[in-house]
Formats: sequence, structure tokens, C-alpha cells
Amino acid sequence: MPVPQTPIHDDQGRRSGGVQSLDRAFALLEIMAEVGGEASLSRLAEASGLPLPTIHRIIRTLVGSGYVRQLPSRHYALGPRLIGLGEKASRMLGAWARPHLAQLVEELGETANLAMMDGDKVVYVAQVPSPHSMRMFTEVGRRVLPHSAGVGKALLAQLDDAEVLATVRRTGMPAATERTITDPERFLEELRAVRRDGYAVDDGEQEVGVRCVAAPVPGAPSGMAVSVSGPEARVGRGFVERAAPIVQECAARLAEDLDSRS
Repeated sequence: MPVPQTPIHDDQGRRSGGVQSLDRAFALLEIMAEVGGEASLSRLAEASGLPLPTIHRIIRTLVGSGYVRQLPSRHYALGPRLIGLGEKASRMLGAWARPHLAQLVEELGETANLAMMDGDKVVYVAQVPSPHSMRMFTEVGRRVLPHSAGVGKALLAQLDDAEVLATVRRTGMPAATERTITDPERFLEELRAVRRDGYAVDDGEQEVGVRCVAAPVPGAPSGMAVSVSGPEARVGRGFVERAAPIVQECAARLAEDLDSRS
């Protein structure tokens, strides 16, 4: 789908070519990220609505600065300089999120996480551990397939069914445990329930004996979700019902905090 082009003006009301080029460069990087990290010039032209000569000029500049690299296939991929920017942004996001996650741990007593989409996978970007000696630990930076994780369900539920199916076709739906949902149609039914209820549950589908409650962060510029997880012995059905509105409230407060910082 074409990326909307908004005219950008300087203080005198004239169109600012430099700012417009910067806006277009970011738009092309976002398109590349959305399609898996690499794309041909024709794919970028189709998705952005920009003429090929304009795209070629912007991409050539991004290649020269290391933010994009050219592949042997003549496709273009996100470049290594973005890694450092992403890591710094992730650390800042984690710092902003931790007070909210700490409040969640204080209220519910289980490990709290913040995760976001990274291409077709979910990456954990912040965590506050439970005070219990037996607790869940997911390494910050870990990437998992979204279909088997509570945060993944919460994030995919924000997409329409066609986008969900396209994602799980690219990733596959391998079984992490015997409870993992591996059928696309059954998974769509699960996501409809997530949209209806406003939260998702990982019922031992990512790790045996672990249950998780997750909710999306509303209005986040990139898909984000908050979760609490713990052993099934403590995180039973009653816990899920009590935790769901608390996790949703935490996600809403985090959304307000991020919006105030933007």
C-alpha cells in the first residue's frame, strides 16, 4: 500500500527539500523493516508511491552512510549502523518501562516483561523479575516466534487476519510445547478472543509449566506488549482473571508515559 506523502514546509511556508528527503528516507527504511528487512527498488516504489529515480538517490545515500547495504541479488537490506541506534533506543525504552513493570511485579508478584515486534519475531526489551525464588526469566534481547508467546498473540491481534496469516506463513508455526497452537485457523480464533477480551494468555505454549498474561500497549508507534508470567502452580485461572485488568492498566499507563515523552 502506498505510503502517504505529507507536504513539509519551512518557516516561510516553502517546501523544504532537505526535510522532505529525510522524511522519505525514514519511510523507505520503515518499508524495508515491514517486509522483512530487505526489498528491491521496485518493491520500494510500489509500497511508497515514489518514483524510482528518487528512491535510487535516497537509497544510494543510505548505502553510503551504512544505514542500508546492497545484496548480491541487487536487493537492498537494512544496514549495520542501524543496529547501534536500535540498541540504544531499546535501552532507553527499557529504562522508561521499568518503573511500570516494577509496579506490575509489586501488585502481582510475578515477573513482568515488555516486548515488541522485530520483523516477524518478538523481542523482549525490558524485564523486572519476580521476588520469588522460583520465577520466570526471559533474557532481554531474546527473540521468539509470536504464535507461541502471550506477548506475540497480543501483538498479532493488532493486525488483520490477512496480515496475521502472511506472518505465520513466513515464520511457520512450530510446536514449542505440546500445547502450542500450530493450526492457522485455530490461531485466528484465538486472536479474535484476544481482540474481544483485550488481553492474551500463553497457557504453557512457549515453555512447559509457564503461564503468561499479556496486553498490547495502545497507540505505541511500534507494536509493544506488556506481560506477567510465572509457574502454573501460582499463575492459575483465578490469577489470570485478577491479573488481566491490572496488566491492561499497566499497558495504558506506559502508553501515556511514552506519549508524553514524544
